[in-house]
Amino acid sequence: MDKTPGSPHPHEPHREGLASRLNWLRAGVLGANDGIVSTAGLVVGVAAATTSAAAIFTAGIAGLSAGAISMAVGEYVSVSAQRDSERALLAKERTELKEEPDFELAELADIYQSKGLTAETARKVAEELTAHDAFLAHAEAELGLNPRELTNPWTAAASSAVAFTVGALLPLLAIILPPTTARIPVTFAAVLIALAITGSVSARLGGSNRGRAVVRVVVGGALAMAVTYGIGQLAGVAGV
Repeated sequence: MDKTPGSPHPHEPHREGLASRLNWLRAGVLGANDGIVSTAGLVVGVAAATTSAAAIFTAGIAGLSAGAISMAVGEYVSVSAQRDSERALLAKERTELKEEPDFELAELADIYQSKGLTAETARKVAEELTAHDAFLAHAEAELGLNPRELTNPWTAAASSAVAFTVGALLPLLAIILPPTTARIPVTFAAVLIALAITGSVSARLGGSNRGRAVVRVVVGGALAMAVTYGIGQLAGVAGV
């Protein structure tokens, strides 16, 4: 493979925002996982109490809608608060750069010196970065932020809602489509397979052990469905 100067490993994704995109992808997988488990537990519990497809479907849709909205609102509030804090820090940094440029330059040089550069090299790096884009240089070095890539709370909310909805659709379809006698076994099987997949993907994105991650989510999902199934059985017997 040909290599050009400045790009020693062109096959590796050395691009700005890669870590952020991976985090969002992992969050999406976890959101789908939440949708699978919560909706599966709900519909299995209702199916254990009644054979009415209408009742099961209504409960599933209600759970899906409530869960998606809750996830979206929670993500919007959380990311908005984070973004407000980041903007406040960036505004403070911009003010400091304007009022104390020499002090900020020395501070930037100290940061690079603490990373292992000599004092002379660190000063030169700080001067060149300051000349190129002082605000960006300080935001990244001091705050670990890229002002151009702040998270959008609306995007976060929509992504969370979509991920939850996609995950919730699987147990809902698995419980509605099969014949009455096969509903719960099919749903259990479909949900556990889906959880194994999401657990594996999440572990890969997070760099953790796949086996442990898969076992955790599968056992957790199975336990959730078993508990709600038992509650549904008791409610059905009691005629609730």
